[in-house]
Amino acid sequence: MKKGLLIAGAVLIAVLIAAAIYVNPLLEIITGYGAKGMASGIFLSQREPESIAENELDFSFIKYNQYNVDRKAGTVTAKFLWGKSTALYKDGYGCTVIRDFPADELRARPNIDPAKFSDYSANAYWPKGDRVHVSRFPEVNYNTLHNAVNAAFGDQPPYFGTRAVIVVYKDRIIAEKYADGFNKDMPLLSWSMAKSMTNALVGIMKKDGLIKSVKNPLPVKEWQNDRRKNITWNDMMHMSSGQEWNENYGNLSDVTVMLHKVGDFGLYTLKKPLEDSIGTVWNYSSGSPNVLCRVMKDYFETERDYYEYPYRKLFGPLGMSSAIFETDASGIFVGSSYVYATTRDYARFAMLYLNKGWWLGQQILPEGWTDYSSTPAAASAGRYASYFWHNKAQDLLPDVPTDCYYCRGHDGQRIFIIPSKDMAVVRLGYSPKGSFDFNLFMKNILNAIE
Repeated sequence: MKKGLLIAGAVLIAVLIAAAIYVNPLLEIITGYGAKGMASGIFLSQREPESIAENELDFSFIKYNQYNVDRKAGTVTAKFLWGKSTALYKDGYGCTVIRDFPADELRARPNIDPAKFSDYSANAYWPKGDRVHVSRFPEVNYNTLHNAVNAAFGDQPPYFGTRAVIVVYKDRIIAEKYADGFNKDMPLLSWSMAKSMTNALVGIMKKDGLIKSVKNPLPVKEWQNDRRKNITWNDMMHMSSGQEWNENYGNLSDVTVMLHKVGDFGLYTLKKPLEDSIGTVWNYSSGSPNVLCRVMKDYFETERDYYEYPYRKLFGPLGMSSAIFETDASGIFVGSSYVYATTRDYARFAMLYLNKGWWLGQQILPEGWTDYSSTPAAASAGRYASYFWHNKAQDLLPDVPTDCYYCRGHDGQRIFIIPSKDMAVVRLGYSPKGSFDFNLFMKNILNAIE
């Protein structure tokens, strides 16, 4: 009896030790994910903590986090077991998990006011403002369209988790709907749709003469003594840099370590060695745009110039008055994942590309940039372009035109751009993999255009 108890006790201790060894390296990811998601949801989307915890943070170990919200200090701290992470909010910068850099350094960054650059007038007609034209297009079957949009707000697969939908046709909003608790004025997370906005910034910097050519090698000093010195802007945007990278969100992987355990996302990524020949193998990497955003900073004389550039040159001219491009703890824009904007502002971004970079009388993107951005990368088998996904292969969206290219973010964020239909569709929500059928959704919307 005594021997049996000793064996059982030893087994229990071994199990607990094994569990601790397994969980310990995950604690910063678990608490960092929770602190960041909770903080941005509260301070940027103005949502209630209970709603965020119930709807976005109720999975895996994340659901066991305990949160302390300090609105006066602008912080959210998440705790799980012996792990703890704090995210800090700063006006103009959004929310950042404090890693490797002290909170005082984050707070001391230059104060910026993104709204002062915005060419937005609430009383103007769309897209300059929010007044929507009431005229109708004769070729649009509005009953079919509204049925397609309404169906997307189901509460189970194939339509689970939709929070917002906008359909833009010939530069007009022809359909718009929000789930309960969400509205046109609420900024929502882009996730990887931010990569496409990084594409726009590279294009604008090229137009401004800061970047001479995307075929030029990246000026990364850490790469100058090995073959990585030959990696170009284009290689990074085509996800063909040849660098080692693991994009598995379900494990302790490069993407989860980068987003939640380190303070300088670009530095973490640029340290990755080559595992393939440059430009020959497609390997999706959320690290690559963060390297670009880190390199971009060196092109500006001051920190303020860098931080204001997206608002002065992209979001502001488009009237994307809600947009916030969040930074990592080192102060670099998180070009892989962290833009917050309203659904209408995401639709404005789509219209910029539909109109080949032209916006209300000015050329925002350089001539030919949207053609470059929508041309499939050689190594992607027709599935990916330049920080945009592409439908040339039609294996993911068989009922959608082959010229469709789109922004695609984690958990079901999409901005579809279809030049042949003069149409853009924005769909935002929380839809874990397999719970929303985007092909069926887009097929039903396209069926409304005769």
